[in-house]
Amino acid sequence: MNPLQRIHTAFAEAGATGWLHAVDIDTGAEINVGADHLVVTASVHKLCLLLTLHQHAEQGRLDLTEQVECPSGGRTAGPTGLAAMLDPVRISLRDAAYLMTALSDNAAAELLLERVGLEAVNTTTQSLGLTHTRALHTFAQNLTTIREDAGPDGAQALTDPHVIARLRALDPARTNHSTPRDMTRLLTAIWRDEACTPEHSAAIRRLLALQVWPHRLASGFPFDDVHVAGKTGTLPTLRNEIGVIEYPDGGRYAIAVFTRAANPAATLPAIDAVIGTTARIAVGALRTR
Repeated sequence: MNPLQRIHTAFAEAGATGWLHAVDIDTGAEINVGADHLVVTASVHKLCLLLTLHQHAEQGRLDLTEQVECPSGGRTAGPTGLAAMLDPVRISLRDAAYLMTALSDNAAAELLLERVGLEAVNTTTQSLGLTHTRALHTFAQNLTTIREDAGPDGAQALTDPHVIARLRALDPARTNHSTPRDMTRLLTAIWRDEACTPEHSAAIRRLLALQVWPHRLASGFPFDDVHVAGKTGTLPTLRNEIGVIEYPDGGRYAIAVFTRAANPAATLPAIDAVIGTTARIAVGALRTR
């Protein structure tokens, strides 16, 4: 089978519909599996916020060492970082950005959104020509729509296909969205120092490399000399990751993989793993050209 057939087969065997775009950052060669399909970004959109934060710092509109307060009550829900902590926290903007990026901390993301504003994030993506990328809600607002749409049964209802079908958070027309191609363009701009200054681009790349989740994109590249930097996104039935794979010979490959599962179960290791599997197939194809 050719690489595209192998990728389609891998998604199907994992029980997922998948969309993928991979591009050689230096030559522009690409692998396209539904690269222009509109997809729900979920926490992948935190990279757009991270870039906006650094652009504002570059322009002198904020100081990344500025301290912000995160009170103990009313935090955005989530299983990691500030969202899971119980006591008041005082933290710098850049350390909140670390928690948002490396741990996908929703509460840290909300602190940063309060500082820069949602429309500033859209201005950032528009300025880079990412015409299919837009944030309609904050991360807290997205979670609110899920609670509202799930109804009185709460999280337990999220295993019901009828409930899943009505979630606004899973409809790219009604929530934060992009395309795989837009996301690889964003990554390419960051890796080529085109989205902001080299200093700020390096800071963004550092945070993406500190991501703690090894079960998706990184699982396809279990080699000590291959560097993986990425950002995940997760919602009911959705598992995504975008990132850059760097080889010791200098090869750099931006990749975006978005999936939707037929099974509404919260734990589906095969679909997490297929993100790494399809990324490895795509990058391998680019490297043999």
